[in-house]
Amino acid sequence: MDLELWYYWRMKETKPFPKPPSFKKLIGPSFIILALGLGSGEVILWPYLAANYGLGIAWGAILGITFQYFMNMEIERYALVKGESVFVGIYKLFKPAVYWFIVSTFIGFGLPGIIAASAKIMANVLGMENFKWIAILFLVIIGLILSTGKTVYKTMEHITKIIILIGVPFIFLLAVFLATKTDWAALLGGIIGKGQGFWFLPEGISIATFLAAFAYSGAGGNLNLTQSIYIKEKGYGMGFYSQKISSLFSKGKDNEIVLEGTDCAVTEEDIGYFKKWWKLISLEHAFVFWFLGAISMIFLMLLSYVTTHGLSGNAEGINFVINEGVAIGNIVFPFMGILFLIVVSIMLFQTQLGVMDSTSRIMAENFAVRKLDGQKRGRINLSKIYYSFVWAQIIFGIVLFLFNIYEPKTLIVLGAIINAFAMFVHLALVFWLNNKSLPKVFRPSMIRKIIIGIIFTFFGIFCFFVLWEKFLVN
Repeated sequence: MDLELWYYWRMKETKPFPKPPSFKKLIGPSFIILALGLGSGEVILWPYLAANYGLGIAWGAILGITFQYFMNMEIERYALVKGESVFVGIYKLFKPAVYWFIVSTFIGFGLPGIIAASAKIMANVLGMENFKWIAILFLVIIGLILSTGKTVYKTMEHITKIIILIGVPFIFLLAVFLATKTDWAALLGGIIGKGQGFWFLPEGISIATFLAAFAYSGAGGNLNLTQSIYIKEKGYGMGFYSQKISSLFSKGKDNEIVLEGTDCAVTEEDIGYFKKWWKLISLEHAFVFWFLGAISMIFLMLLSYVTTHGLSGNAEGINFVINEGVAIGNIVFPFMGILFLIVVSIMLFQTQLGVMDSTSRIMAENFAVRKLDGQKRGRINLSKIYYSFVWAQIIFGIVLFLFNIYEPKTLIVLGAIINAFAMFVHLALVFWLNNKSLPKVFRPSMIRKIIIGIIFTFFGIFCFFVLWEKFLVN
């Protein structure tokens, strides 16, 4: 570190660590990160595997979301202490990372598989065969929603809470109503890895598809890193002193914001407040993200298994979702099957909305950090950069649809594989960041370090097997 930079850090203003609010006021960011997975792993990939291979793979969903819980908490740790995103922190350690984050995010999530799935299901409800025009309309609507709210975060949080609090209980009640004792026994066996004639992985399962589902047991890919941005936007910890992204059409406001956070003085009082914050956000994330996420996946898998396991056509794209709607309509009454498909389509739409917001934040922050290089406490209009990436992704998706590239499952699996590799990379970067940049008192404990090491090794092994299956053996 050169002398000028050292002096800058030594002289930088510090502020007191804010007192934590009540637990009720903390709830918010975890709803968004949970919702990011509802359209990929929870609604599509894990139910797809359950429909085709049974419930013996349920353990993978539980383990996957447990891994992501610990990953997300380490991401939140940095933002809580520094009041800035992990992207700002990583850039200080390794500048080329900004290019990786922008490219891997755009490629991994620019593939519009989730909105294609939403449109295909809605087209089925409406009796339409060609769903690409609905998908294009949905993308434009997403752009308008993100562009017109007072602040982007409040808009996202409000929409997310409504859809999750309606959609998840609806799925839960359907699964409980339709499942038999045999189905529940199969689910319990699957949670510990026992399937019908196999343990852990059935014969013939695609490792790539399993890894895709595993990576999407929650948010997946670089999306996990947006927890640090949402922590800042919500004002958790030192994020209290940060600024927010305002609407594209907001007037009379200063949209130029400072990306860099504010340090605390590391007094006994600051340390005490940090520990209280850490306890509260750990509890909030455990309940909203881990518990509700695990319940959502388990019951969506159970519902898929109960209604479609063993039916022909399940392996073709997302036909198993259509089969679910038909089965529910036959077992209960027709309108219930249609309602199920509408709810799933809306959940998928909301997921694409959240993904579009999160990926645009990721790319905007990295672009802005690179542009501000050398300007110390420079200010930048992050809102305009953010919306440029929002509409760039929308245009990219529309172009793919116009060229008839819109098979939902293919796009989702391809994107998920790319994002599994992205998770492998950011695990290492965040681990390095927390153990290099945070004061020792705020760094992860040895147990947390071991857990992250295990997760890193697991993803590394799975990524190697995917490479072997897809490229090296052919």
